[in-house]
Amino acid sequence: MRHWLVALAALAVVSLLGAEERNLEHADVNLWENTTFHQESVDCSRLTEGVIRAKIDGSWQEFEIRRLPSGFQEWSFGKRAATLERFRKHEPPELAGPHNAMVATSGIARSDSRFAINNAVKGMGWLPYDEKLAEIIELLELTIDEEFSAKLDRLDSLYEQGTRLYDPTRQVSLELYSTPEFETGTFLNQMVNPACAVVFLDIPSYEFKAIAHLMHPDDPKLTETEKLQVKYANLIHSYFHGAFDKQFIGVVYYVIEVYDNSPGKPEAKGKRVVPELPLMP
Repeated sequence: MRHWLVALAALAVVSLLGAEERNLEHADVNLWENTTFHQESVDCSRLTEGVIRAKIDGSWQEFEIRRLPSGFQEWSFGKRAATLERFRKHEPPELAGPHNAMVATSGIARSDSRFAINNAVKGMGWLPYDEKLAEIIELLELTIDEEFSAKLDRLDSLYEQGTRLYDPTRQVSLELYSTPEFETGTFLNQMVNPACAVVFLDIPSYEFKAIAHLMHPDDPKLTETEKLQVKYANLIHSYFHGAFDKQFIGVVYYVIEVYDNSPGKPEAKGKRVVPELPLMP
């Protein structure tokens, strides 16, 4: 009998330790309403005016949304086309380039860390203009079961349209891992402090500062356009990687500032290029 009691006590300790370890992937704040959430730190009601409001460091601020510069556009669309060509040749993609974005955030420390600062690599892509979302979603849904080579050609034809199709004031991503049971450092930070820096490892090398708008696919407060943004982000991900059994959190990064971090360029080395700085007298 005594051995059974000891064994049960040991199991209880293990269970408690397991629960404690699981709870470490959270912060001391509840951001969820059952299985969904609504980001309360971003106000997108003035996007048509080119303005986004966000709660940064505890106070609401207004930010003018800017366009990614022509140099960024040429690099990004060109590199994406080159990556599609690598896939046609059955070559692996490069780690450098416009898809793998390093996202730096700061806001609230997760329970397994003493630091609120966080950095993570996120898959990043272009988002069609709001008025073109439904059309592109329909196209992708109609062709998602085609041969992979045909889908590569279709993606190529879309990227060739550049900013005639894609909005140069934003980039889109997915938050793949955060759930009520597990929260990433990026998710926690962006929910409470949506200002972030996005850097791309390549030459040329660009960085943009942005306001991150997180949208849960089951959030009843999403607008019709926001629902389409989340649907597109998930669909373009599945179009390339294959079907998934769930819809992930969509993240739109609204561009506020852009920097050229390219080494070897006297005019670059971290210079802000958007908005352009006034000329010195």
